[in-house]
Amino acid sequence: MDHQQLIEQQFGDRAQAYLDSEVHAQGAELQMLAGIVREHPVAQVLDLGCGGGHVSFSVAPWADSVIAYDLSESMLSTVRSAATARGFANVKVQQGAAERLPFADDSFDFVFSRYSAHHWSDPAAALREVRRVLRPQGEAIFVDVVSPGVAVLDTHLQSIEVLRDASHVRDYSVNEWLSFITSAGLIASGHSMQRLRLDFASWTARMRTPELLRQAIRALQGAVGEEVRRYFEIEIDGSFSADVAVLRSRK
Repeated sequence: MDHQQLIEQQFGDRAQAYLDSEVHAQGAELQMLAGIVREHPVAQVLDLGCGGGHVSFSVAPWADSVIAYDLSESMLSTVRSAATARGFANVKVQQGAAERLPFADDSFDFVFSRYSAHHWSDPAAALREVRRVLRPQGEAIFVDVVSPGVAVLDTHLQSIEVLRDASHVRDYSVNEWLSFITSAGLIASGHSMQRLRLDFASWTARMRTPELLRQAIRALQGAVGEEVRRYFEIEIDGSFSADVAVLRSRK
């Protein structure tokens, strides 16, 4: 399988789990995005790597139109059904990769991407596409788990992520993100940090992580040094906390 096929395999039958996920359905950033769109009532919004559609559903009451865009057809089918059930006729779905957006130049006032970029095979190409489809003065906001940027901490984070989900590519550091943004020709306009606690049982159940790999994650958590255990706030049951960045940029 290539990477795109692996993503479809990993997420194809997990769409409902992501729609129902408390981690994905909650977060101060969802209210922030809704507030931004509320100030632009005729906004055209692209939810890039929409997953369970939580960004789309948060901004839909205020936007003129929302395109929920994802690589997984199964995920999009779930989003389509949920949008209909919630009465969001302005939410449409479209399938495709982040690195090749099937939209004309200057199509969107906002591009939002939340908990998706760590699956992209080429984030630099994806951000160039984001700039292309943004209208002048349009805003792109990216939300994702980020690497602390310290080697020993980074190694642990990437290791447990790929053990849990084989389609994981990388949690980038804030500095890497800022490099992607500026290299794509976007203007970085600020970022904020928040902390996300991940319950081990639901975190692994959401991806149906095989028991052998669940045990490997727990073994790794038990073997790391105190600085790693302290930074990620690893708990007795394997639950832990990670950094999340909200990165804002403009065209």
